[in-house]
Amino acid sequence: MCGRYARKSAQELLAEWFEMDLEQMRWAPTWNAAPQSFQPVVRLSSGGSQREAALLRWGLVPSWAKDARVGLINARAEEVATKPAFRVALKKRRCLVPADAYYEWRQTGAKTKQPYAIALASGEPIAFAGLWESWRDAGGDALETFTILTTAANERLASIHDCMPVIVERKDYDRWLDADEKAAPHADLLHPYAANQVRAWPVSDRVGNIRNNDASLLYPVDTPDKPAQGQLF
Repeated sequence: MCGRYARKSAQELLAEWFEMDLEQMRWAPTWNAAPQSFQPVVRLSSGGSQREAALLRWGLVPSWAKDARVGLINARAEEVATKPAFRVALKKRRCLVPADAYYEWRQTGAKTKQPYAIALASGEPIAFAGLWESWRDAGGDALETFTILTTAANERLASIHDCMPVIVERKDYDRWLDADEKAAPHADLLHPYAANQVRAWPVSDRVGNIRNNDASLLYPVDTPDKPAQGQLF
């Protein structure tokens, strides 16, 4: 699963990377994005022709849910086309979730886990494949939420966790965002990212506390089998 991530790239870089106006990228960095927080996503505007940035709450609430306490932070790629919570959003409401790294916990003992940061080996920004939904309360007020798609981990990351977020390559951003109902849901994009294009390193267990949100969360730490190599990110 993907339950925490970091986004620290400069606004200018993200504007260029996602081919959007800088004015739409006025959000602060985060080193510990957590479920139920509001985070930026990139999606198509209501007209369907232009990309726009929007702040949505992480944890998808299906439109038919009785209340907003439901919050599906991840959606398995192999299930999104059939699960009622996701199948309409897959056709109509896809988005990209900007990030620079995500965190995963490796089981090291019966009651112990070691957190790892995972990023692209190139150091470039990441775009997770996401879906978004709009839910309305009894008063008619709308709440927009999103989820991050996951798939099986590649061979480099499988020893840390058995799944990973779906990472969309830059050349495929338009394909993923194109939510034409008549188009195929682009199942060929929902695959593990190449093992030789990602890197992982152990980080402090401070990341487990959502109140901690600073750049040092991405600093490598010593583990019994791997000494820290200095600041990698």
